[in-house]
Amino acid sequence: MKRFFCALAAGALLLSLAACGGRTPGGSSSSAGDSSSSGSGSSSSSSFSASASSSAPEEAPPPEPSIPPISLNAYSPGSENSVPTKALLEFERLVEAASDGAIDLHVYHSDLLGDDEKAFDAARLGTVDIVFASTPSAASFYAPAKLLELPFLFRDEAQACAVTNGPAGRRLFEGLEEYGLVFLAEGDGGMRQLSTTNRAVHTAGDVQGLLIRVPTTRLYMDLWEELGATVVSLPLPELALALSNGTAQAQDNAAHHMTANNTYRHIRYFSQINCMWSGFTVAANAAKWEDLDPEVRELLTEQAAAAARYSFDVIAQDDQDAMARLRDSGVEIDLNPDVQSFRDALGGDSYYDRYQNESWFDRELLDALLAAR
Repeated sequence: MKRFFCALAAGALLLSLAACGGRTPGGSSSSAGDSSSSGSGSSSSSSFSASASSSAPEEAPPPEPSIPPISLNAYSPGSENSVPTKALLEFERLVEAASDGAIDLHVYHSDLLGDDEKAFDAARLGTVDIVFASTPSAASFYAPAKLLELPFLFRDEAQACAVTNGPAGRRLFEGLEEYGLVFLAEGDGGMRQLSTTNRAVHTAGDVQGLLIRVPTTRLYMDLWEELGATVVSLPLPELALALSNGTAQAQDNAAHHMTANNTYRHIRYFSQINCMWSGFTVAANAAKWEDLDPEVRELLTEQAAAAARYSFDVIAQDDQDAMARLRDSGVEIDLNPDVQSFRDALGGDSYYDRYQNESWFDRELLDALLAAR
């Protein structure tokens, strides 16, 4: 794969050199010659020609580009319709526009280099220069990222965006440099909600005894067990059938995920509790980043932040479209459940202390996130 990227870069370089060799700046001598040929006599012609040459402004040389031409590559594992890949394609557009085409960003996606964990591996090795991949996958090698999976950490996606892309977020991810990566921005993966087949959920007490399917991740299972639900472990492809036959009565999922996966057809109630947030991380290979000019690094950082904000807009629209589909299907939607009752049932922020002995838990980083809300 490195050979593949090197071949691309070499090809781009050859094209660039060929293009530079073909440029011939226009001179002003032919214009002066044309002017002299229009004179009526030899002596006056000579005098006129000299006067015209001295008074005509010289053609200014083309300005030097503020950013030298450079070729970079970037990867997102998802399909073209996935939110991280949409954000990456927007990043490509923004970077090339902001650099007037000087930065040629080659974008790859759709599992070309493997899943999210492999995407981070490729960026750490330098196979790719920039990566857009899920933050929970980053937690496989960078433990502090797991803090973002804690329940009720953020009120909503706007707060998640502000905190993770602010000083607290940069502090959380600054340790990535020890793993060969530089943090650029945090994008949106969506807020998880609760939807049910058999009863509305407005308060934490309504969860008691509910058969709920959640991902088989300890933090997700702990949350619902603590709230009194019965956790059902099922692969996602089996969820729709389970909801139809009563094996599961609820799912913990973002609205747009429900419609995308067709797991909403047997749902009758939807509660927007914003119980967990998931994001994706934009990071650059540290060695490549160090080699870039400061002006290039600044531009890439700015446009990564803009692409991350774009991802939040994309999901907001996707969720809005999903909610319209749910309403059309007859789903009863509760946009203002008693979220505080869920927080209180968990014991507030002290709930997080149950993980204080886990290797990934960092009290100082968590406190910084909580203080920034």
